[in-house]
Amino acid sequence: MFRLLSKESNIFSIPVYIGFLLFGVIIFNILNFNTYEAIIAVITFLGISLGYFCFNAIALNYQTHLPLFLYTFFIFGLYPGKIDMGIAVALLTNSFILLLLTSTDEDLRKKSYVLVGSILALNFIFLPTTWPMIFFVLIHLIVTSERIGLNIFRFILGMSLIALSYFSVTFFLHFNDWNTDYLPFGKVKFVKNYTELFPLVPIFLMLIYAIYDHFRHYNKKSPVSRYKYTFLLVFSFAQIVSIVMYMNVNYEYLLLLAFPITIIISRMLKFIPKYWMQELCLWIIITSLIAYKAGTHFDLF
Repeated sequence: MFRLLSKESNIFSIPVYIGFLLFGVIIFNILNFNTYEAIIAVITFLGISLGYFCFNAIALNYQTHLPLFLYTFFIFGLYPGKIDMGIAVALLTNSFILLLLTSTDEDLRKKSYVLVGSILALNFIFLPTTWPMIFFVLIHLIVTSERIGLNIFRFILGMSLIALSYFSVTFFLHFNDWNTDYLPFGKVKFVKNYTELFPLVPIFLMLIYAIYDHFRHYNKKSPVSRYKYTFLLVFSFAQIVSIVMYMNVNYEYLLLLAFPITIIISRMLKFIPKYWMQELCLWIIITSLIAYKAGTHFDLF
C-alpha cells in the first residue's frame, strides 16, 4: 500500500478523498441533521476540505497520495460525530490562515495581515481557548517580516475591527454582561484521564521520532524545507497549548492537530530506509486510529 500511495497526486485527487471521508463519517458517526448540527457539519467539512488544499500550499508532501490518505484517516478516526461550534470554526479559520501565510505571493502575504487578524479575532469569539494562535501569528510575523511595526499594526487593526463590530452588535442587542469564558486562563482544564487516548500512543511515539529524525538531519535539509518545517512545528505547538490546557475530555480538540501531524508523519514514512518498515508503520497508524475510533464510538474504555 505504501508504494501505491507514494505515486504522484494531482488536484483532482482531493475531491475523491473528500468524498470518501464524507461518506465514512456519515456512515459511522450517524450525524444528527437538525438545523444546528447541519450548520456545524458544513463548517467542519469546509475547514477539513480546505485542509487538503493546504498540503499543496505548504509543499512538504512531495505531491504524493500519502499525506492525503493519512489526513483522511486522521480526520475519520478523530472525528467524534458531533463537535462544538467553536472547534468547527477553528478548523475553518486555521485552514484559511495556513493558506494565507504559506502563499508564495509575497505581496499577498503582506496585505493579508489585516484579514488574518480579523480571522483570529472571529476565531477567539467562537472559541476563546484558541488564543495561542494569536501568538503563533505574531511570532511568524516578527520572524518573516521586513517592516515588523507596520505589519503588527495591520494585524492589530484587523483584530480591532472585529472586536469593535462585535461589541457594537452586543451593545445594540443589550448583551451587557461579560462572559468569563473569554478570559484566557479563566477555565483551565488539564487532561486528567488518558485511558481513551491509549490507542494513539504508537502515533505519538512516531511523532516524537519524526521530529528527532528531522533535527538529526537538519543540516541536510534545504533552507526552504527548514523554514516550512519550523513553521509547521510552531503552528503545532500553538495547538498543543490549547489541547493541554483546555481539552480535558473534549477529544474533538485533537482534530486541530490532524493537519500538522499528517505532514510530519508522512515525511517520516518517506525517509524510512526500508520498505517493510514503511509499510509496517503505515498499518500501525491505521490500526491505532481504527482502535481509537472504535473505543470512543462504542465507549470501550
